[in-house]
Amino acid sequence: MNALTPDQRNHLIQLLEDASADADTRAVVLTATGRGFCTGADLRAGQPPGNRLSGDRLPGDVARVIRNGAQRLIAAVLDCEKPVIAAVNGTAAGLGAHLAYACDLILAAESAKFIEVFVRRGLVPDGGGAYLLPRLIGPQRAKELMFFGDALTAADAHRLGLVNRVVPDSELEKTARAWAERLATGPTRSLALTKQLVNASLDSDRTTAFTAEAAAQEINMTTADAAEGVAAFVQRRGPDFKGR
Repeated sequence: MNALTPDQRNHLIQLLEDASADADTRAVVLTATGRGFCTGADLRAGQPPGNRLSGDRLPGDVARVIRNGAQRLIAAVLDCEKPVIAAVNGTAAGLGAHLAYACDLILAAESAKFIEVFVRRGLVPDGGGAYLLPRLIGPQRAKELMFFGDALTAADAHRLGLVNRVVPDSELEKTARAWAERLATGPTRSLALTKQLVNASLDSDRTTAFTAEAAAQEINMTTADAAEGVAAFVQRRGPDFKGR
């Protein structure tokens, strides 16, 4: 069910950071194989000495594990400079659900389920769940999901606005690839700046948001793709964006 070990989590973070830095990477798809997308952190996996979640620990150990683990993974998705698509092929629970919610676009197979499983374990949501969910569906619905921990079907997740589209299981990979290929032909730097503006918008006042927008426009107008887009418009042809 793809529960994340610390090593797997760190590998994902590195892949996302590499994608940001690689000009030839134009889009990212995050998906899984098997029956589950991700059922959260692997609680059976050992923690480094001094960072144990159980047993002999010092005050601050748990907070450090969360900061350096689940929160760092979610931040890596949110901060990735390329569009990130989640193709949710099965159960996404706990941190796995939040990993999907952090992505820019979410495709869900009809068999997918989303579960705020923390309450079932007597735990507080981590991985930015209490930050992400209210921004996606509002505080009342977020609390309902987190207080009860009920499984949410793909259809219900779509109805609530948690996912962009639900597709038959057999069509998930094909649809994710089509979306990624379409994004990969786009103006990658302008998409990165747009992502930053949208992600920051709910935490900003109007003055801050407008200032950030103007700065993003200033930066974007230095890109080759912006020049190509304007030239293509004037010449009445389709643009050929290179992601630079």
